[in-house]
Amino acid sequence: MKKLSQEAEKTMIERFGKDTVIALATIENEVPYVRYVNAYYENGAFYIITHALSNKIKHIEGSPTIAIAGEWFTAHGKGINLGYFGKRENDMIAKKLKNVFAEWINNGHNNFDDQNTIILCVELTDGILLSHGTRYEF
Repeated sequence: MKKLSQEAEKTMIERFGKDTVIALATIENEVPYVRYVNAYYENGAFYIITHALSNKIKHIEGSPTIAIAGEWFTAHGKGINLGYFGKRENDMIAKKLKNVFAEWINNGHNNFDDQNTIILCVELTDGILLSHGTRYEF
């Protein structure tokens, strides 16, 4: 991905560097699938807590190219399964996600003892961000 300008990165952090809902699109057998997910943005990637056996992960395993959309923002990226939420390699991002998603993370929807509770990383490859009349492309 082309590096974002300081202004664009600042806008991305303001909009998406917290618990935010984005649309995530995958494809299977040439059919697109879109769903809303809670996500957190940091350093050119979005992070999502999900289940390893979900359709979104099955689709990404077959075709890792995805599309996302948020507030005045659309992009493409590569979906990467970072594996079990609780594994040592995920400690740093897992701590951030626990903090960012604190309002709902322990509401019973997630089972952090389940090895299938994973972190999905969406590494952005290109996109368009609109902010106060300015268009940022990367």
